[in-house]
Amino acid sequence: MTDISKLPERFLAEMKELLGDEYNDYVKSFEENWKPGLRANTLKISPEELKAMVPWPMEPVPWTGKGFYYGQEDETKESVRPSKHPAYYCGLYYLQEPSAMTPAAMLPVEPGDRVLDLCAAPGGKSTELGARLMGQGLLVSNDISYSRARALLKNLELAGIPNICVTSESPEKLALVWRGFFDKILVDAPCSGEGMFRREEDMVKDWTVHGPSYYAPLQRQIACQAVDMLKPGGMLLYSTCTFSRTEDEENIEYILDQYPQMELCALDLSRVPGAVNGIGLDGCMRLFPHRVKGEGHFLALLRKKDGETASPRRTREIPGMLKHQEELMDFLESISVTFDHSRIRIHQDSVYYLPKGLEWNLPLRFLRTGLLLGEVKKGRFEPSQALAMALRAGQFKTTIRLEPEDDRVLRYLKGETLTLTREEGPLKGWCLVSMGDHPMGWAKGTGMSLKNKYYPGWRWQ
Repeated sequence: MTDISKLPERFLAEMKELLGDEYNDYVKSFEENWKPGLRANTLKISPEELKAMVPWPMEPVPWTGKGFYYGQEDETKESVRPSKHPAYYCGLYYLQEPSAMTPAAMLPVEPGDRVLDLCAAPGGKSTELGARLMGQGLLVSNDISYSRARALLKNLELAGIPNICVTSESPEKLALVWRGFFDKILVDAPCSGEGMFRREEDMVKDWTVHGPSYYAPLQRQIACQAVDMLKPGGMLLYSTCTFSRTEDEENIEYILDQYPQMELCALDLSRVPGAVNGIGLDGCMRLFPHRVKGEGHFLALLRKKDGETASPRRTREIPGMLKHQEELMDFLESISVTFDHSRIRIHQDSVYYLPKGLEWNLPLRFLRTGLLLGEVKKGRFEPSQALAMALRAGQFKTTIRLEPEDDRVLRYLKGETLTLTREEGPLKGWCLVSMGDHPMGWAKGTGMSLKNKYYPGWRWQ
């Protein structure tokens, strides 16, 4: 918790002017403990089932229906550390600050949409957008930082989202390729972070170097590129975790002035108890830590008016399975999921399953183009960790279900070889290992033992 005496005097003066009579309440909020949150991954589990599964107490975050606060008390105990629970390794929830759950909740995404999360790392908002697509449509998650995009990819694959495309590009480069392409776009813009000062002291230090005047031009540039990528009739959600009007309402006013085809859609403040209207611009939403049980946030929802749709890019016809067809098909027949073979692509022995609407061989820096099914090594197909996470228990012909209390759950996540019971074995070949109904990864049967194929980079430490 940040000591308010460490906040810059200039910032406090600006907040006093911004908040007026509520300024003292804002100051007092720095004396209160903030509560961390997590959000259920509804691709895999319902919020009610998750609450019944985990051993720590949780209470709902009122504005999501999927989020929970969990206690900070006794967080040093392994049993109440959400990042050290097998359910986390099954991708059943994502650790996320409660106010940060709001932007994805306010963007009206529907299954089948083409969705872009333009500044997506580390993935909290993308994983929720992907869950709401329910495996239909396309989710493009981008971050200009390649290292951050790698963390983003892990979180998306852990969540089991199949219809993904992960890129690491500038918004300008994306706009050259995907002009007028997306139904919904989320711009959670890089910002001065004033809304996070209460819990992240490092952001206070950064503010003294890079304040609102540094970020506002960058935010406008990003938002303008997002407008260009939006379809007529599409919707754009702009958000920041800062209080500065320069980075918030003034940027929305700039977009509305520069793009007559854009209109502001009023957000329903009643969905977030304690939320207030924009300052000098009705229809926006502001969250303050003295008003909501969370940190500071700003949100605005924009719509592009109906008009001409961009001409579709001319695509080259590329055959789906160019090589290794037999060994790949043998494995896919073991999965009770229907694959459209025209959407399978093989690149340097890696096998991908493209979402509908995603073009192959675009001139962009991709970390992932669709669901990585696996790799062909020495003429044999080896399934990927991403495929395991995208399946459900029972969708693979051979599945070993371990009860949550079985000590083999942790041993599997640590990469150890497992011994089968008489009822389970003997086995030969690939099998899916799950905790209850929730897959953890692959193993290979060698009689009464399972050779562990859990992805080494994800192992329990």
